[in-house]
Amino acid sequence: MIKFVNPQYLWLLLAVPVIAGLWLLARAARRRKLRRFGQPNVIASLMPEASHYTGWIKIALELLAVALLVIAIARPIAPTDSEQTVSTTTTRGIELMICLDVSNSMLASSTDDPGGVSRLRRAKFIIEKLIDKLKDDKVGLIVFAGESYTQLPITSDYISAKMFIDDLSTEMVPTQGTAIGAAIDMAMNAFTPDSECDKAIVVITDGENFEDDAKAEAARAAEAGIQVNVIGLGTAGGAPIPTPKGMGTGKYLADQNGQTVMTALNESEAREIAKAGHGIYLAGGDPAVVSDLDDHLSTLSTAEYQRLTSSPSAELFPIFAIAALVILLIDTLIPYRKISWLRGINFFTKAK
Repeated sequence: MIKFVNPQYLWLLLAVPVIAGLWLLARAARRRKLRRFGQPNVIASLMPEASHYTGWIKIALELLAVALLVIAIARPIAPTDSEQTVSTTTTRGIELMICLDVSNSMLASSTDDPGGVSRLRRAKFIIEKLIDKLKDDKVGLIVFAGESYTQLPITSDYISAKMFIDDLSTEMVPTQGTAIGAAIDMAMNAFTPDSECDKAIVVITDGENFEDDAKAEAARAAEAGIQVNVIGLGTAGGAPIPTPKGMGTGKYLADQNGQTVMTALNESEAREIAKAGHGIYLAGGDPAVVSDLDDHLSTLSTAEYQRLTSSPSAELFPIFAIAALVILLIDTLIPYRKISWLRGINFFTKAK
């Protein structure tokens, strides 16, 4: 029996009939416009290359590809052979929410070298390695700049969690700024209600907070029994911010006077946030940052919860993803005009 790890994504299948309906409306509108020019049989003779069939074939293939992709995202799993490889198990763990700064300053180098690895890229590496360290814990992800957005609700599905990492960018939050306090507040509301396990928040930022009182929010989280830890990225010396493509002619962001804008790690602010949240501060450039954070999180108290588990052999999403890709490739090979070797065939009337 097939089960889905992320069944909530199956609601996206409703888009298939919606797209089909819009396509039918577009076809009807096209026919009405053609009738303005004359009788359909006369107009058809003026468009000998136009096909009555390929449009229907292409939309059917495209809708099928969309449906297969939605099913792949929902992660279907199933037992293999006679083994029950899909099961619900009772396990113990903590809950961890990661708050990632995606403001433009995170595009700057994480070292004193302006051409070094960006802070955002370093943050992605830290998150990926941290997820690799997790065993039976739940994890979620929030991105923030001037505003905060939940990117991944709290889950024990590490495969899905890692799928989100590559897509993290500074373009995810349209409002620029750095509102660490708002991200902490959102993370506090993202944990599982009534869960008895210890909860922790990890804020990954360069510490340049301009929007709110992050220390007050961290203190409020600590009062609620939620620990706030901070990983600081960047250096005290600072680095210039690369300009996004299409913005200006300079390589780095400049102010109104033409001076290059420098962004530095505000380590003292980051340490104060961690202190207010009864957590620890770690330097993101330290090679041991992930192992040190994992050691610290391992001291938290765990609680039991039900978890859906499956063996790697039970994963079916690659089959649906590959099938969708093959269908899309076939779709690109089918033209909208008549196919030459089918021109002499009439599928709907008898040959004389």
